[in-house]
Amino acid sequence: MGKELVLQCSGLVRARSLLWLMARREVAARHAGSIIGVGWVYAQPLLTMAAYYLVFDVVFGMRLGEGAPTRAVGAFLIVGMLPWMAFCDAVSRGMGSLVEAGDLLRKNPLPPALFPARAVLASALIFAPLLVLLAVAYAPMNGLRPSLLALPLLVAGQVVLALALAWLLSIIAAAVRDTLQVVGFLLSIGVFTAPILFPLSLFPEAMRPLLWLNPMTPLVQGYQAVLLEGRWPDPVTWLGLGAWLVLTWVVLQSAVSRSREQLVDWL
Repeated sequence: MGKELVLQCSGLVRARSLLWLMARREVAARHAGSIIGVGWVYAQPLLTMAAYYLVFDVVFGMRLGEGAPTRAVGAFLIVGMLPWMAFCDAVSRGMGSLVEAGDLLRKNPLPPALFPARAVLASALIFAPLLVLLAVAYAPMNGLRPSLLALPLLVAGQVVLALALAWLLSIIAAAVRDTLQVVGFLLSIGVFTAPILFPLSLFPEAMRPLLWLNPMTPLVQGYQAVLLEGRWPDPVTWLGLGAWLVLTWVVLQSAVSRSREQLVDWL
């Protein structure tokens, strides 16, 4: 890891109390002024998941074909969609965090990494309890197996990957504002380029390698293996996640070093 990136990460550790406070305030501010308040932060994903279950499993009784981790469509969708929602929320909010904090950064010598990290931590505070609830709800399908120990590793890997991507994209967005629109569009169609709506076995065989260009593909595969099949994720899942982590942090290292002098001017 490059010297500049190490210094930035060290600054985050030193400012961890401030980071925690900022993340909590961001969660509270998302629905400030509403009657339910912060409850909406958790209610919206829960209501979305409940709608998937009621529509696909209860009302229509839709079923997947052979080779799927589970036959129930709603149960399959929920396992991939909730982590995808968490990923999109963290990356999209973190991507625009430096642009939004431009005035503050010009007036105060705060670590720039503090702002994408705040956005990602705020998303983690929202979605991590929901993922725990998801694990509790799906545990009866396969019982308490050792494979559940993989779940914290997958969540941690997703948070670290989202932080690296959000940080990297926030730097690029500071230099080129079009990044916000381009990446926003890619996130909106990304759900179709990962095994979230359909199991990997239903994609044409020639297209399956292309799905690994989506950073959430290995994570979704891991969640499906643990929650739907009760088994430890395959080695290719960990290799795919590791490859994305290494690649993103290497590119981030270069972006942090190159933007050190110009970042505040871009904002």
